[in-house]
Amino acid sequence: MDFSIKAFDTKNPIAAAKSGCIAVAVFENKKLSQAAKALDQDGDISAALKSGDITGKPGTTLLLRRSGGGAERVLLVGMGADETISEKSFTSAVGATLKAFTQLGAADAIIALPLTDVKERDLGWGLRAIVCAAHESVFRTDGQKSKKDPAPTGVRKVTLAVASADSRAKTALAQAEAIANGMDLTKELGNLSANVCTPTYLANTARKLAKEYQFDVEVLERKQLEALKMGSFLSVTNGSDEPPKFIVLKHMGGKSKDAPVVLVGKGITFDTGGISIKPGPAMDEMKYDMCGAASVLGTFRALGEMDLKLNVIGVIAACENMPSGRATKPGDIVTSMNGLTIEVLNTDAEGRLVLCDALTYAERFKPAAVVDIATLTGACIVALGHHNSGLFTRGDDAHEALARELLDAGRQTGDTAWRLPIEEAYNEQLKSNFADLGNIGSPGGASVTAACFLENFTRSYTWAHLDIAGTAWKSGGAKGATGRPVPLLSTFLINRAQ
Repeated sequence: MDFSIKAFDTKNPIAAAKSGCIAVAVFENKKLSQAAKALDQDGDISAALKSGDITGKPGTTLLLRRSGGGAERVLLVGMGADETISEKSFTSAVGATLKAFTQLGAADAIIALPLTDVKERDLGWGLRAIVCAAHESVFRTDGQKSKKDPAPTGVRKVTLAVASADSRAKTALAQAEAIANGMDLTKELGNLSANVCTPTYLANTARKLAKEYQFDVEVLERKQLEALKMGSFLSVTNGSDEPPKFIVLKHMGGKSKDAPVVLVGKGITFDTGGISIKPGPAMDEMKYDMCGAASVLGTFRALGEMDLKLNVIGVIAACENMPSGRATKPGDIVTSMNGLTIEVLNTDAEGRLVLCDALTYAERFKPAAVVDIATLTGACIVALGHHNSGLFTRGDDAHEALARELLDAGRQTGDTAWRLPIEEAYNEQLKSNFADLGNIGSPGGASVTAACFLENFTRSYTWAHLDIAGTAWKSGGAKGATGRPVPLLSTFLINRAQ
């Protein structure tokens, strides 16, 4: 769908607007929204509500045909019990509106829902909720099917009614569309089969983004990684025939002397577990183990569209984790880029092995902050389920501030995270008799010990870790990548730029 915004007032009344359909809100207490009142000149909306043709419950709809001037149709949309609208009621109403639009013969429509009346939410949130829901409603997963699903029909052009179509509203809409497009890219990459979405494919995607949005891009190959002494990252690639790729994207939209924010993405394009091989059931979902990398690329897509006045660098360590005669074995000891030795006690704890070298590499940028994003641990799903991503940072003032920024960005967007601890006591679980660190800890707190492992490679800058194992994709009948945490990351960067 194509979106635009328009202000309606006494000089430009919504009742006179020419459109295939106008969606307005009604409530369970028989009240009408301001836009519904303006369209209720013949009393048909009030009558429909009074008669019980529509209850006003969240997500209920009723289509009324119109004749004469103005809109051809009015779609009544239930918003709940009163005019203090909950976030859940609003999202239900938006979903119902968009579903109804797909069944109309109209090509264009106006959404005149009360965008600024949602409890504790602003106009930007309302616009983003509509735009992202619209993208989700038409998102296709049939790219690799021989026969494509039927193309969506119905409304293609949507005008969003606002109180004032000023620069702030226009910026909020542009940001909403950029975030939705970034989520689409992240979902597309995540859903691709692993024989297509290889490390090379991710590198080529980064090059395409760089060309389209004038980013700087560099892709380091195996020989360069060997010269950098990335022994930990390279140990994960040993069993695979696919060459590793270390991708660096740069959006230098701020002042030249401003320290950049660095986003580091885990890009395991398929994770068998290596020699510590995973069980067969649901192993196909390990194509999603590159969703950290995909979210970095999706965030850069959003960055490019918004052209934020901020310096942002993306670092992606991409490879496969496969078993073979060359594969790293449990008990092998490898040397990381910063010189720490690691006893590989479990080759299925490979994400931290690629990330630790990427986090060391990030030092060279003298960053203002570093955020790594990874589908790192099943233990994070046990702790938080599929609602919140896990957030880990140290406890000093700088890290507390970074944690607040990320948590606030999550709350702003509904792409929420929950903070879990990093404490020195957990490092005791990572001790090895033969190396500086083990790559897994003794039992208990596995998502925390994974974060503590990474923390050993981030001591020179302000850093946070997002474990997205529970939020990056869905299983079952709704199986597919979610596009998270692109909204959180994009909003975090928007807030920094402001």
